[in-house]
Amino acid sequence: MSVNERDESPEVCFTVRHVLDRVGDKWSTLVIAELGNSTLRFGELRRQVEGISQRMLTVTLRNLERDGLISRRVYPQIPPRVEYALTELGRSLLASIVGLVDWSTEHTADIQAARSDFDSRDLVNET
Repeated sequence: MSVNERDESPEVCFTVRHVLDRVGDKWSTLVIAELGNSTLRFGELRRQVEGISQRMLTVTLRNLERDGLISRRVYPQIPPRVEYALTELGRSLLASIVGLVDWSTEHTADIQAARSDFDSRDLVNET
């Protein structure tokens, strides 16, 4: 299906927007990428996803679990042990995320150069 052949009904657009809001946010993408390497505990994820707060990681994990992208397994022991892993649905998304990460890494210098060029222009005279 080409871009021009997509179903652009209001219902489909609404659904797509909500899915992209979830998987396109900064933290969800990074958490999914980390879980693509292995099953991780909360503390391990927090250490590996640089800059995420405990609260934001909790919210992100709950949303990803709600959407069926990750699973949460609680082990009945003291202290409790909880592990997070990608589901099959999450794994199907992982390839796209890895592609986006690879593209970002490959084009970082190009984007930084474009930003520098843009920022150095006299934007007052362009409006």
